[in-house]
Amino acid sequence: MFRSQTQSMSSTSSSIWLLSCRKLKFFTRIRRFLESKAARKRCVSSSSDHSNKLRIKSNTNEEEDRVIIEETESELDGSMALQKSVKRLHFGSWEEKEMAAKAIQKLAKEDVKTRKLMAELGVIHMLVSMVATEVAGRRLAAIKALIELADDTFTNKALVLEAGILSNLPKDIDVVDDQTRHEFAHLLLSLSSISNTHFALSKTEALQFLIGILESASGIETKETCLGVVCNLSAVLENAGPLVSNGTVSTLLKLSSFKELSEKSLAALGHLVVTLMGKKAMEDSSMVPERLIEILTWEDKHKCQELSAYILMILAHQSSTQRNKMSKAGIVPALLEVSLLGSPLAQKRAMKLLQWFKDERQAKMGPHSGPQTGRVATGSPLHPREAQEGKKMMKNLVKQSLHKNMELITRRANAAGDSSNLKSLVLSTSSKSLPY
Repeated sequence: MFRSQTQSMSSTSSSIWLLSCRKLKFFTRIRRFLESKAARKRCVSSSSDHSNKLRIKSNTNEEEDRVIIEETESELDGSMALQKSVKRLHFGSWEEKEMAAKAIQKLAKEDVKTRKLMAELGVIHMLVSMVATEVAGRRLAAIKALIELADDTFTNKALVLEAGILSNLPKDIDVVDDQTRHEFAHLLLSLSSISNTHFALSKTEALQFLIGILESASGIETKETCLGVVCNLSAVLENAGPLVSNGTVSTLLKLSSFKELSEKSLAALGHLVVTLMGKKAMEDSSMVPERLIEILTWEDKHKCQELSAYILMILAHQSSTQRNKMSKAGIVPALLEVSLLGSPLAQKRAMKLLQWFKDERQAKMGPHSGPQTGRVATGSPLHPREAQEGKKMMKNLVKQSLHKNMELITRRANAAGDSSNLKSLVLSTSSKSLPY
């Protein structure tokens, strides 16, 4: 036992001795660096050849010492700056807190380790409390710092949500300037990336704030960022109820008419239409199906055409009421155009819709392959001649409609290429040779 104590004491003394040696070596290098620096200052007036010889002689040692000292000074400066900023944020005045938030924003850009260390020092709760202030500059500095702290770290994002950032969102969007709106949207977009976990952003405060920005006169970039948040939220089925009940469907349908915002709006609507509440809200909207049919005619937006056709397919499936509304709104000409000039995916979806609209009474589809119709009640049989005349009349009507639709498509396709081949195809096409 005495021997073990002696060994432990000797190991402790040896470690202390090694630490002392390292410190002595470090300070020796600092002194050598400072002495060489002073010597260089004294030799400024000497000849250039003599000074070059001195530099060459001590170049290796000085470079090593300089690297060590610069690294040590940078670490000390960063550590001191971090400690000073955290202290000001916790115990300083409001002006000092604002300066500390700006310093934390810069320090948080360095790496993930620094951001996690700041979170452990409790800066997130203090910054979230600053967001609730009505002073614009102070609030903006806190939001920017939170954006940097939440970057690329799940833990910090969760801490920002747990600190109550959603409760500190402005209630009146009109009193918030454009820059603060954009930074708020950026922060919510970062936080919404973890919305598929147990941290949900589908609270009334956040949704009302997002819808307020989308319906206000904010810039396109800010609205696009908010639509990114809505897309992330709508991808989770559990969020469909709060989104629909807060009027998100109507807002998305309005924004879908703007080509800069249409793709993300339609993507969010595509997530919501597969739910009962979302589908019901779209069926009851006065903008459906006219708004979606209009998007089908956007020849320069293939992704929007694909998403619009997808939503129309969901709405038309097993719903004769919606199919009648679509027919009256003129969906067939738009579908014919997409089936010829759209992207491969848009063409496939347009063909499917056209197949449903072709002849519902004679369509025999499986339970999952398209719209279902009830059995037609049998009545008094028609005379064979009357039935034949009715078929001829229907064929003539179909041909006339087809020719008009194809002529419209030909005029729109003139800018994309030669229309002579397409016109000859139109003249030789009958209703029996349609590709659906």
